[in-house]
Amino acid sequence: MDVKTGAEVTVTVIVPLPREKMWELVTAVDRIGEWSPETIGATWDGPRRFIGHNRFPDGFESTVTCVITESTAPRVFAWDALDDAGRPGSHWRYELRDGAEPGTTEVRHSFVHGPGRTGVPADTDSINDRLVTLCRIMTSTITAMTLDSTGATR
Repeated sequence: MDVKTGAEVTVTVIVPLPREKMWELVTAVDRIGEWSPETIGATWDGPRRFIGHNRFPDGFESTVTCVITESTAPRVFAWDALDDAGRPGSHWRYELRDGAEPGTTEVRHSFVHGPGRTGVPADTDSINDRLVTLCRIMTSTITAMTLDSTGATR
């Protein structure tokens, strides 16, 4: 049984920015290295593709091709990270909704694994550990984007 395919996690963060500003940030893939603890950079590779560069806590580095699967301003930005065979190894998605307070945005950031290959071992403990780590990384990235945009001190 494949315990990885379909493994998913979603974080929701309310940020003190209007949805249009948050849209600018989540679609600025060439700036992600400024905010993410794991993704150290990304460059556009055409109108709907970008190349991401990651560094993991154990020092391992990887490069992955990503294809945008949905881009509906200022609501949804989603992409697949492809494996070496060109299959989706993971699906990432930002959903932006107006927050309850004026000038705020509810940011839902989700990750779904598979069906392609990634470097995560296929045992349940490894998957669970990775999902917990992703929750932390996703929340940290959204927080860093917001702090950078509002000029707050980190």
